[in-house]
Amino acid sequence: MRISKLSLSNFRNQKKLDLSFPAGATTIVGRNGLGKTNIVEAVHYLSTLSSHRVSQDSPLIINGETSAVIWASVEKHKRKAEVELTINCPGVNKVLLNSSPLPKTKDILGLITTVIFSPEDLELIKGEPTARRRFIDDLSTQLAPKFSNTRSGFERTLKQRNTLLKSLGRRTPSPQARATLDAWDEQLIQHGTEIIFTRLENIKRIEPHIYEFGTAISGDTEPLQVSYLNNWLVPEVKNKTEILNLFKTELEKRSKDEVDRGTTLVGPHRDDLNVQLSMMPAKGYASHGQSWSIAIALRLAAFKALREHDDDPILILDDVFAELDERRRARLISIISDVEQTLITAAVVADVPKGLSSNQLLLEDS
Repeated sequence: MRISKLSLSNFRNQKKLDLSFPAGATTIVGRNGLGKTNIVEAVHYLSTLSSHRVSQDSPLIINGETSAVIWASVEKHKRKAEVELTINCPGVNKVLLNSSPLPKTKDILGLITTVIFSPEDLELIKGEPTARRRFIDDLSTQLAPKFSNTRSGFERTLKQRNTLLKSLGRRTPSPQARATLDAWDEQLIQHGTEIIFTRLENIKRIEPHIYEFGTAISGDTEPLQVSYLNNWLVPEVKNKTEILNLFKTELEKRSKDEVDRGTTLVGPHRDDLNVQLSMMPAKGYASHGQSWSIAIALRLAAFKALREHDDDPILILDDVFAELDERRRARLISIISDVEQTLITAAVVADVPKGLSSNQLLLEDS
């Protein structure tokens, strides 16, 4: 799939910008501050309805405005579509597909798929579990857009349950409070089981690709592995029913602790991905160069999983080549040579590898 045209209005620093992209690779070159990352951020936002740089929508809107618009012409499976997404702050975001409004913004998920690699991805290796959970959950949503409903349901339940736990404090729950907590427990287990099962299935899906690309990018023989990190699941768990029963047992076991601490201690929001290099935790063990290679391997594994599922997602490499040595640059180029559409950003032309065949888009000072 690919985006052939992109228009931005009041998005980040772009009052009005119209671009055309041919198939293959396009390199967007411009000094820092001209908005090259903003362009690929807009493309990625159409895919995930979130930014890879900020957690809120308000920074995406140019100063002094209350809305921004991303419009794109999309080609997928030899069919064309136009999508227009309006980001409102304050207010609810709106989306048009072929000029017709969709009931919910989430209905656009699945139309455009992207995989983005950016400097922020070092957090996948060096950062907190939140980044790794988001990685596998974003991939799960792109593979099955309905997973976003499960995520939303879990987050809503978690928020309500934590509010109730805080209100209980160290008091013994009344029968009414206990009944309310039981109701939230049921929803937490239901949504949480679905999230954990989906994560486990998709880790299985990408694990061989992670090993493949980890070796290909780095050239090292040290094996790269990823597994699910959870302190109450048993390794041989096979289905949702087993996960649900273990979840329920652990929740009952931690009930008093949760009331005492006023927060939910059991669930997928506490889990992590265990990324290992040569059987050692990559966080703290991998060098800076190895961390880059591992992060790229994770993103390329996600790309291959999406490619096998449906079609080539749009591959976005945001200011990546400047951080890679010549060996890693050459290996990455060979891997991405047949991707239907790749969008690459670079601060200067010298950061673009000479062996990369791409169209070039120069951003200049106005």
